[in-house]
This record gives sequence, C-alpha cells and structure tokens, in this order.
Amino acid sequence: MNTIHRRSVLLAGLGAAGAGLLSACSGDTPGSAGKPHQPSGSALLSPSDPAVAAAEQQRHRSGREHRVKLTATAGPIDLGAGKTVRTWSFDGRLPGKEIRLTAGDTLVADLANHLPQSTSVHWHGLALRNDMDGVPPVTQRAVAAGGSFGYRFVAETPGTYWFHPHVGVQLDRGLYGPLIVEDPHEPLRYDDEWVVVLDDWLDGVTGTPDQALAALQRGMDHDSPSPGGSGKGNAHGGQDGMQGMGGMQGMEAMPGMDGTAGTTGTPGTGAGMDMDDPFMLMGASSRLLGGDAGDVKYPHFLVNGRVPDAPETYQGKPGRRLRLRIINAGGDTAFRVALGGHRMTVTHTDGYPVAHEPADALLLGPGERYDALVTLGDGVFPLVALAEGKGAAGLALVRTGSGRAPSATVRPEELNGRIPTATALRPADGVRLKARQPDVTHRIALTGGMTRYDWGLDGRRFDMNDADAHPYTVRSGQRVRLEFRNTTDMWHPMHLHGHTFQLGRSGPRKDTVIVLPGATVACDFDADNPGQWLMHCHNAYHGESGMMGLLGYRA
Repeated sequence: MNTIHRRSVLLAGLGAAGAGLLSACSGDTPGSAGKPHQPSGSALLSPSDPAVAAAEQQRHRSGREHRVKLTATAGPIDLGAGKTVRTWSFDGRLPGKEIRLTAGDTLVADLANHLPQSTSVHWHGLALRNDMDGVPPVTQRAVAAGGSFGYRFVAETPGTYWFHPHVGVQLDRGLYGPLIVEDPHEPLRYDDEWVVVLDDWLDGVTGTPDQALAALQRGMDHDSPSPGGSGKGNAHGGQDGMQGMGGMQGMEAMPGMDGTAGTTGTPGTGAGMDMDDPFMLMGASSRLLGGDAGDVKYPHFLVNGRVPDAPETYQGKPGRRLRLRIINAGGDTAFRVALGGHRMTVTHTDGYPVAHEPADALLLGPGERYDALVTLGDGVFPLVALAEGKGAAGLALVRTGSGRAPSATVRPEELNGRIPTATALRPADGVRLKARQPDVTHRIALTGGMTRYDWGLDGRRFDMNDADAHPYTVRSGQRVRLEFRNTTDMWHPMHLHGHTFQLGRSGPRKDTVIVLPGATVACDFDADNPGQWLMHCHNAYHGESGMMGLLGYRA
C-alpha cells in the first residue's frame, strides 16, 4: 500500500452523530432601489423598523469610512491557458477586487448594475444591519438593470468574509469577491497574507447557471428515490453515511478518500457523469460528505480565477509565516485543500478565532471560510483544491525558490492526512458563548431530493415573494437553538444570515456548517440583531429550488 493510503484521516464528527452537539437539547437605510417587501402582518419586525437602526448605533465605530464602487457587468474573463469565457462579474475581474477595511469602519459601497437582470450584493458572514443584507425582496428591492444602490453599514467583527449577489443563481457566475475585516489588535503573528478564493465553473463553457438550474429542476425520471433521499442511487447516503463519518477518527484512509478513487471520469470532466447531459453530475461520491458529492457537472475548478493549466503563483520567501484566508465561493462543490510539503495550523473558521489546531488538509463547503498559518519551505509547492468526490481539482502555486512547477494534476499526500472538520475545533477564549439554556429551539428538517428537485425545509419549498408565510420566530435577547436534521441523501452547507452560531456547547463560532446525510447539528446563537434573516442551504441550486427559510424577530 502506498504512503497516501497509509495516512490516518482524522475526521472529528462533521455534522456529528449528535453526542456533544445535542446533549443539551431543550424547548421548543435603503438606497435608490427602494423599500423591501414588508411583512404581511404586524408580527415581525421589518428591515426598516427603528430597532434595526438602534442596533446599528450600538456597534463599535472607528469613525472611518471605507468607500468602494462595484459595477456588475457582463463581458469576457480570461481563466488562463487560452480559456476566455463570457460571464458576469464585478468590474470585469475574477474574483472581484478585494475589499479590505478595519473592524469598526463604515463600509460605503455603491453598486451600479450594468447587467441585463436585477441583482444585489449580500455581505456573507457579517452581522450587519438588516436593511443592508442584500436579499431581495426581503431586505431591499432588487437593483434593476441600469439601476444603482448604496450600501452603508458598520463592519464591526474582524475576519474573512466575502460578497456575492442574492438573486437567483447569479452566485454561480463570476459575481463575487473577498471582504477582509482586519483586527486593529491582531493577536496572530505572521509575515504575509494570501487570500485564496475557490470556485467551480461552468458559465460560458457548457451554458449558464440558469440553464443548469432548469435542467436540474426537470428532475430525474430514471431513478426512484429512497425515502426522503436524492434518488441518485448512491450507496453511501442516509444514516449509514452519517454513522460512517461519526466513527472514522483514526481510521486508515480508504478508497475514495482522496476524492478520486472509487469514482469514474477524468479530471476536468467530473466523475461518473451522464455524458448526454451537460449539467447533471452522476455518480460523484465522497465518504467525507456521507455519499453523494454533488449535483452539477463543472468543466473547470478555479483558484483565484485561474484554471490548473495556468495557475496563480504566490511569491514568498522560505521561513516566512504565511496566513492563508481560504474562501469557498463555489455553487455546488466542497473542496479539500492542502499545500504540498506543508502542515497548516487552523486559526479561524468563518471569521471567528479557534484554538489552534494542526491540519494537513481542510474541507470547505460552499460559503465556508478557514484561516490557517504555514511556515514556508524552500522551493515550488502546489496548493490543491480537490473538488471532493468529483475527480478533479483547482490549483495554485507557492514559489519561494528555484524548482520546476508540478503538473496540473498533482495530488499532494497531505490531501489524505489529518482533516480537522468543524466540530473538532474549539472556540478561542473570548468568543465562546456564555453557558445558557436555549429559550427557544427550532427543529428544522432538511427535506427533498434529486428525483423532483424539491429541496425544502420541513417539507416546504421557500417562496421568496411570500417569505414571511412560515417564519421561524425569535425575540431579541433570547438564546436560540436551530437544530438542522438532514433527512435527505445529500450533504447541505447551511448558512444563517446576520448572526454567527456556536456548534453545540463547545464548538466553534460559524455562520455556515455542513450537515451530513442523516445527521443533526445544533447551532446556538443570541438573538441580538433584529430584522428578517434568511437561513438556507448554500448549495446555490438547492437554495434557489426551495431549501430556505426566514428567521424573523417578533415585534
């Protein structure tokens, strides 16, 4: 057996089987685009309620303003290696230009929409004022083609965040960029930073995300669904997939753990797919994800907007300490990330610090972010973002000295090393929630499947134009628990707007968490940011098909 399959893979309970997470279960100023949808009744606080402005006034302010202009536009983008695509992006760049400010600064962002459709900007992960969250029609009216909107809010919490639209599946085009909020009292010691944005790409190659969504929503007539499941005939889903994850600490790596063994297909084309359908991915499987790895067939996987045959190269110096800020901006793909020849130290997830944890690789679902420190060696090293279960990867390079660049298909052995998943991490001192029993618990079933592509929450498909029809309600000051119970055969990266939650009693603070098939994950937070907030699967196609809900503050 070669070295890569002899390494132990430590998988500390991603979406763990409940022990620890569930041991304490209990109880039950807009811009020119105009005002948002208002609640149908008076029970919920609206985004324009005075309580929203009052909460903003209580945030720590530096007194500084950081002004940016964003132009959403259609046009060509060079992915490298002779691959130019027509897509939508911010200012003709992929990713969009980084926005960097200091905690307490006021971000003033002017959006000009030069697209043929309405759009918006959502500031993913930030606890900001509700009327600036960028979710039409809940928090604002969509910014019409040719229109503009001014976003203005205090960015109070340091961390690694990002921005993207919240209209349809525009996220799966090129409309995204990193948002870095620096800590004026940064406790980490490092020499340099590198922001790494991961993406799965089809726009302008096989079609558009809207065409992919339409194909998926036609459903799968040739497979019968398992109960509550995906109907894709995957042998690793359901309870067995979840229980397998829960018991894998210290086990030897098995076929399929490298994301390629146990699948068919060739790099760049996806795994085991139906060659007659340009969008639907068939047979992609990952034990890390509890079985089915994804729905969508992508021809390219990008790191900082580049294909593996023309990778971005980070130029560094041996011995220097580098901070990686890694963002998964993908629509349907979990990425397993490793830097060949190096071990990482995890320092943050979703912007919040954790007790430092060694890692050979990291697993990121769509919307998740991880920060890690590495001490650079001497030479040329591959940073590989393996598209989990899909038989392909994105690539960037780190060059600190002489040497030949590795091939575009390199797979460093670190990919099969120690992978501390979210629930293995512990919050750093100062960010752990104070011990408290929940005042309200919402038990939320993740439902639906591939056969009818009817993803939803509690058996309901969300309607953005009737968002407050079935809200999950809270009151200011409450400790709230959301229990996500995955009844489907697919993993779901669940994201909550406007707040960060703690995983169970002792897990890290996050805003996006992978919930494996058959698993239940408890997410606790304090209701301290009034308004109306989405919670949804951050698989763009699942969310847009109905796996969303509204968390509403009662008046």
